[in-house]
Amino acid sequence: MSEPSDHKDVVREEFTKQADAYAANSILTDSEKVKRLVQATNAHPEAQVLEVATGPGHVAFEFAKVSDEVVGIDITEAPLEIARKKKQERDIENIHFQKGDGEDIPFPENTFDIVACRLALHHVEAPSNVVKEMSRVCRPEGTVAIDDIVVSEYSKRGKYQNKFERLRDPSHVRALPVSEILEIFTENNLEIIQIETGKLVQEVEEWLDNAETPPTRASEAREMVLKDAKRDLSGTHPYFKDNDLHFTQRTAVIAGKCMS
Repeated sequence: MSEPSDHKDVVREEFTKQADAYAANSILTDSEKVKRLVQATNAHPEAQVLEVATGPGHVAFEFAKVSDEVVGIDITEAPLEIARKKKQERDIENIHFQKGDGEDIPFPENTFDIVACRLALHHVEAPSNVVKEMSRVCRPEGTVAIDDIVVSEYSKRGKYQNKFERLRDPSHVRALPVSEILEIFTENNLEIIQIETGKLVQEVEEWLDNAETPPTRASEAREMVLKDAKRDLSGTHPYFKDNDLHFTQRTAVIAGKCMS
């Protein structure tokens, strides 16, 4: 069982506050990016699927188009309520949403054929514990898949990006470099079967507004991105377009076969 964590209270607070904006965020709702994760798992009609940190359920709903049984869990009630409302509005019967912690998944081992998580690993203090739990509830020969922000393999550059990400949203802990995610997969009996990289382009003011970042922290984060634009400190390549500041978050979909 996972230990109580003050940070989990921060996550609940932030995603309660951000619930509506987060659910409507175009990065979350982008069907092509959501499908990329679903396709990486080779989902099929007979598959039993679990989405960890489902939030408003965008990925779970996409899985429900393919697979007969889908469950989405999250530690925060507000986005779950949005997901349940969407389920009712769309009259979808093969999906279920419930409270659940990725570090203490409330299902027995070998329950699911596919266990997936999108844009959430950087919000947890012990990502290896989450992947361990995902592997535990996945059946042998099943698939565990992560889609998340990743940072530079160069520690100093990765730390710079993570610092301005945390200023914007205190629920952000640490986005990982791809090599560390691969190591975590291997440590948890997952054989890598697919790696696909991508990117998310963020307009800085919208990025800050969506998180309702307080003015002082927003100013500091903005200044860090501006400094990055001049000196290339993180690899996010900030730039101006129509006088608006943007930067690029790198992402990776990593899928592994459960070996035990």
